[in-house]
Amino acid sequence: MATISDRTDRMDARSRSVPWLVLGAEALGTALLVAVGLSIVILDFGRGSPVLELVPAAGWRRLLTGFLFGAVGAAIALSPLGKESGAHVNPVVTLGFWLVGKLRADHALGYVLAQLAGAVAGALPLLAWGEMGRSARYGATQVGAGYSAASALLGETVCTFALIFGLFCFLQHRRLRAYTPALFPFLYALMVFVEAPISGTSTNPARSFGPAVISGAWQGWWLYWLGPLLGTLLAVAAYRSSWWRWSAVEVAKLYHFGHDRYGIFRA
Repeated sequence: MATISDRTDRMDARSRSVPWLVLGAEALGTALLVAVGLSIVILDFGRGSPVLELVPAAGWRRLLTGFLFGAVGAAIALSPLGKESGAHVNPVVTLGFWLVGKLRADHALGYVLAQLAGAVAGALPLLAWGEMGRSARYGATQVGAGYSAASALLGETVCTFALIFGLFCFLQHRRLRAYTPALFPFLYALMVFVEAPISGTSTNPARSFGPAVISGAWQGWWLYWLGPLLGTLLAVAAYRSSWWRWSAVEVAKLYHFGHDRYGIFRA
C-alpha cells in the first residue's frame, strides 16, 4: 500500500517534470482563440463581408466582435483544453498568476512559449480568408488613424488592468469563482466598443503576435507588449493593496479548479 510519503514523492516528481500535456493544451487553446476569434474580426470588418451590410454601424459591430471574441475565450476555459491548462491563452494572464505566487517561473515561461507558438499556428488558417482577411490585416492590432502611440499605450494599459483585476476579483471570491468565464464576453464587448479605434484592443501579446507574423504588420508592435505588461503590474499591485479583499486567488486556472494533473497550479 502506498504511503502518504510515496504519494507526495510522486507528486513532486510530476511537478519537476515538463508538463507537456498542459503546455500542449495551452498552445492549442491559444491557437483556437486566434483562429476563431480573429476570424470573427475579419468577418465583422473585412472588405466584402456581408456583415458590413447587415450591421452597417461600426460601433455595433465592435460591440458584437468583442462579445463574440470574449465568448471564444470563455468556451476555451470551459473546454477539456481549459481543464488541462487553465486556459490562460495570454502571456500576461500567466504573468499575473506568477506574480501572485500560483505558478513557478519555469512553468510560467513554458506557458508563454506555448502561447506564442499557438498564436502563430492559429494565425495560419486566417490566410484562407483571402482578400477579406488581407483587407483587415488578418486581425492584426495597430494604432488607429488619428491617434498617437501614447494614446494606444494608455488604452492597452487600462484595458489590460481591467482584464487582470477583474479576473482576480472573480477568482478570489468563492461565490464568483465558478462564473469567471462569464466575465470575458461582457468585458471584451465594452473594451472593444470603446478602445478598438485607438489600439485595436489587444490586451494579449500572443493575440497580436500571431497575425503580425502572417501579415507583416509590425508597426508599433512594442505597444502590445509594454501596455499589457504595465496593465498587469498595476492590476497585481491594486489586487495586493485592496482593502476590501477578504480572500485570495488560490489556483492559476480560470475554471476546472480541482483538476491538477501535474500539481503545478498552486505553486
